Amino acid sequence: MQARLAAVEVVRRLRSKGHQAYLVGGCVRDLLLGRDPADFDVSTDATPEQVMRNFPQTYAVGAQFGVVLVPFKAVGIDGGPNHEEEVSSEHPQVVEVATFRSDGAYSDGRHPDAVRYSTDPKEDVQRRDFTINGLMLDPMDGDRVLDYVGGQDDIARKLVRTIGEPERRFREDKLRMMRAVRFAARFGYEIDGETFRWIRTLAPEIRQVSRERQRDEITKMLTEGNARRAFELLDTTGLLHEVLPEVEKMKGVEQPPQYHPEGDVWVHTLLLLSMLPAGVSRTLAWGALLHDVGKPPTFRVAPDRIRFDGHVEVGERMAEEIGLRFRMSNDEIAQIMTLVANHLRFADVKNMKESTFKRFVRLPQFDEHLELHRIDCLGSHGMLDLYDFTRAKLAEMPPEQVRPKPLITGYDLLEAGYEQGPRFKEILAAVEDGQLEGRLKTRDEAMQFVAREFPT
Repeated sequence: MQARLAAVEVVRRLRSKGHQAYLVGGCVRDLLLGRDPADFDVSTDATPEQVMRNFPQTYAVGAQFGVVLVPFKAVGIDGGPNHEEEVSSEHPQVVEVATFRSDGAYSDGRHPDAVRYSTDPKEDVQRRDFTINGLMLDPMDGDRVLDYVGGQDDIARKLVRTIGEPERRFREDKLRMMRAVRFAARFGYEIDGETFRWIRTLAPEIRQVSRERQRDEITKMLTEGNARRAFELLDTTGLLHEVLPEVEKMKGVEQPPQYHPEGDVWVHTLLLLSMLPAGVSRTLAWGALLHDVGKPPTFRVAPDRIRFDGHVEVGERMAEEIGLRFRMSNDEIAQIMTLVANHLRFADVKNMKESTFKRFVRLPQFDEHLELHRIDCLGSHGMLDLYDFTRAKLAEMPPEQVRPKPLITGYDLLEAGYEQGPRFKEILAAVEDGQLEGRLKTRDEAMQFVAREFPT
């Protein structure tokens, strides 16, 4: 494992210069759990200046807080194809090296106003968030674990508990409340009673945390493989009300039992979340969460049954508002909106014209639409006939039939005497319909069709 090799080499070099240095935090927790850590962090009594002197290339992105990033290649480890993007990539090819420290007050609810460097590893771990993340490991001494906070016991008890007083830890950094939920969901742990009580008490203060940081935590909850448990905990802690009130409003919104025997919109959505595997794409995960977000505001009881008239259109607009609020990228917002907008279209696949079907399956990332439909069915009536029909029909269609080369272009229309304008789009769409349905096969046939149906 390149990340571990790089981190151990950082420890070895710092030790060779007379410094204390250990692996620390989540990587130690994951190693004890038999998991592969996503990254490795090092804690040391070396100051940032001393760390930077010991390695030929570093990034002092957090030096004011005692944090320096050491690239893998600075310790002779090839970071692989992304090694030129150490700091910006999603999985940075760097080792984070932090100086032992104690933190001052957190006026902004995120960063300490000042830090005081220390030479005592025990003092350093007291500032960290949860006991399971407060462990150190000495790779130079047979992977000996240094546990000053009871983290090993809490791992054995499957418990998320703050280091020290929960109120203080959460007032320092409000995002820790969401992190407690995420860790509990990811590992199948419970949240310690006092820790849970203070999350419920301080939940409204999560609004002080930037939307970007909230978004990143929610996205991790959705994509780490235990999304249902995460959202159940967000609900019971009161955090869901603060960060995603639109989702909270799904609770108690009844659905027609003939289509949704599983229960209300909240129960249905939780069932979809339970089917999201670890590593699922961000957009599919958010699409599953928000696909029925338009149902609560459109709920009505009609004479025949419960109805949600226009919930797809309303949900699409709400998904856009949520994406903008959380400052998602334009591409992510567009894909999530498209998933919400099209999730009911599978009901018509057996009756679609060939051209309509082919345009439907040409939607960007159609595999996400197909998977959302599958779990939507499994989370309700359980019937997958339309899913199986779509897959079978797709398998029979060569790519060139789904996305054929256009028979004519706008230049052909100009040469034929048509004036450029909005009509071009209508004509070209009609020609493409004929091509997709097999009625038009050549350029000549297409131009004859245009002359007949759209005379100049």
